[in-house]
Amino acid sequence: MQQLQDGYRPNVGIILINKDNEVFWARRCGHDGWQFPQGGVKSNETLKQALYRELHEEIGLGPQHVQVVARTQRWLRYDLPVSYLRRLRSRNNRNFRGQKQMWYLLRLTGSESEVRLDSSTKPEFDHWVWKDWLAAIDEIIEFKRSVYRSAYSELRVHLVQDPFIPHLDLP
Repeated sequence: MQQLQDGYRPNVGIILINKDNEVFWARRCGHDGWQFPQGGVKSNETLKQALYRELHEEIGLGPQHVQVVARTQRWLRYDLPVSYLRRLRSRNNRNFRGQKQMWYLLRLTGSESEVRLDSSTKPEFDHWVWKDWLAAIDEIIEFKRSVYRSAYSELRVHLVQDPFIPHLDLP
C-alpha cells in the first residue's frame, strides 16, 4: 500500500466522457457495484503517471485515446466504513481511514471499440456503459457519494453544453 498521509491513501479518479458528455461507468468484477475507474498513486510516480497507468490497467486506453480536460484543484477524501476498515487494519494498516483522490476529467478522442477491460492480468471491471453523470452519482455506493458530488460540482463547468438543454444542478 502507498504511504499514508493523515490516514488517507493517495489515489487518482478518472471520469471519462464521450462526445455527448456521458460518463464511462464500469461494474467491478464479481460484484454488483459500479464506479468510475480509480487507483492508487505509487510512491515513485506523479499524479499524471498514475492517471495513465490506471487508465491503461483498468480500461486499456492510453494517452493517445484521451484528452485531459480538467482536474480537481484539491484532494477529495472519503472515509471507509468500519466494516471495510476492520479487514484492512488487520493487515497492519492501523492508521488507514480511507482515500484522498485527485479527479481527472478526460474526453475520449479515440474509438470506444479501443476500450479493453482485460488489459491487465487481474481485471477490475467486467462490463461498462455510457451513463448520465448525475445518474452515476445516485448509484455509487453511499460512502463515495460526497466525493462524486464534489468532483461533479467542480468539473461540470468544463463540459460542452448544448445551448438548448438547461444546465442541471445537483440537489
